[in-house]
Amino acid sequence: MGYPTKVQLISRKTGADQYYINFPTAVAEALEFQKGETIEWIIENKANIIAHRPVVPPSPVQIREKKTPRHS
Repeated sequence: MGYPTKVQLISRKTGADQYYINFPTAVAEALEFQKGETIEWIIENKANIIAHRPVVPPSPVQIREKKTPRHS
């Protein structure tokens, strides 16, 4: 399921224009974003942008790897 988001443009009389893309609240809360956190954007191609989080907080849940049974 995707989260449609509109690209916003702020046109300035002086200086460069700025584009804004906001994360929907559900996505930001699921990722536990904090105010002021830095996100890096990587352009995969003209259809895909990857948001990379250089500093990731530890997971509140520890997941153990499942041992697979050995076959003789």
